Amino acid sequence: MTTAVENQVYSIPRINDIAPDFTADTTQGKIDFHEWIGDGWAVLFSHPKDFTPVCTTELGTMARLQPEFARRNTKIIGLSVDPVAEHKRWETDIEETQGAKVNYPMIGDPELKIAKLYGMLPAEAGESCQGRTANDNATVRTVFIVGPDKRVKLQLGYPMATGRNFDEILRVLDSLQLGVKHQVATPANWKPGDDVIISSAVSNEEAIKKYPNGWRSPKPYLRIVAQPK
Repeated sequence: MTTAVENQVYSIPRINDIAPDFTADTTQGKIDFHEWIGDGWAVLFSHPKDFTPVCTTELGTMARLQPEFARRNTKIIGLSVDPVAEHKRWETDIEETQGAKVNYPMIGDPELKIAKLYGMLPAEAGESCQGRTANDNATVRTVFIVGPDKRVKLQLGYPMATGRNFDEILRVLDSLQLGVKHQVATPANWKPGDDVIISSAVSNEEAIKKYPNGWRSPKPYLRIVAQPK
């Protein structure tokens, strides 16, 4: 849903939209988002409030997975609707309970600006996190994958009571990066190493050059090949 207040429109960025740029304070200093991404990929994942139980487990999980994202030339960054000082206190709890030190920046959003910029809160949500509960911010539970072109490649929203599956985010990232490099798509339940589908943007003439050994084609529009290495 799009809300317009004082001529400002807030909506969740769609796939292939430019990810809104912003400057923000984080637990690792001030960043300009697009500049921080650089020429790699990024995962931005948001939280409705500090010191919430499900999010505590998620932040710890991402700390453990950070080397896997780095191996894919991907930075990770969290956002929570609270000040940076509170994030730093929360990091201590995360390390204590999850056995992993948060090793990536967490954005402070006490004025709700970024949550609204990304359409996770409506414009009328106000301008302060003070007095707001996690339930008030329940929609700030979104994962965005942003490509080197600064466009949104994936956005997923989760309910507060359901912890996010970050292995799935890694799987999607593998699929996206494979598609960019080889012009292929991945079928349902694909895992790295499984067969892939030649993109519909690739003509048969082009496909013959890419795959001289041919492909399986149960239907003309479904061309299946082994995953390129």
